[in-house]
Amino acid sequence: MEALPLVFSSGWAAGVNCYLVVLVLGVADRVGDLTQVPDSLGSWPVLGVAFVMYAMEFVADKIPLIDSTWDAISTAIRPTAGAVIGVLLAGDASSLDQAVAGVVGGGTALLSHLVKAGSRLAINSSPEPVTNIGASITEDFAVLALVWLAIDHPRAAAAIAGVLLLLGLAVLFLVARAVRRGWRRWKRRDDAAVAGA
Repeated sequence: MEALPLVFSSGWAAGVNCYLVVLVLGVADRVGDLTQVPDSLGSWPVLGVAFVMYAMEFVADKIPLIDSTWDAISTAIRPTAGAVIGVLLAGDASSLDQAVAGVVGGGTALLSHLVKAGSRLAINSSPEPVTNIGASITEDFAVLALVWLAIDHPRAAAAIAGVLLLLGLAVLFLVARAVRRGWRRWKRRDDAAVAGA
């Protein structure tokens, strides 16, 4: 259970960019030979695949509409990666500890993925690509900084991830309410126009 703060932080980050999480954890393990990060994340084949996938996501994430398609595909990948990372970080824990870590990692990744995908749909309604690129770079920086912080200060990183997750869910809720209100107004106008014709 002592791995739970690192699992939670990594889960949040995996929901935003799971390949970057694997890269940061793997490189940190290679450079620092960390006990809390399993050696499997630092193996060359894992790092190579994570790097190629991160490079693909880095490009796809900056192009409006392609990023939403990438997010749709990643709906299955990011939570699964968060769960797997959680189980790996639990290490040689009992099966209950590993199950809890998997649920925490996967569940947190799913929630943060929904926040990212929802915010990107809202950003894509803007015709210019600058906000998309800015959002993508901000997300990558947040993932990198949070996972790096989580390695040395897992509780502080978990607290930050919790705040970011709650803020993201609140913003997503408010955006959904605004969209629903706008849809109802548009529908009423449409119905009034049809009735008046």
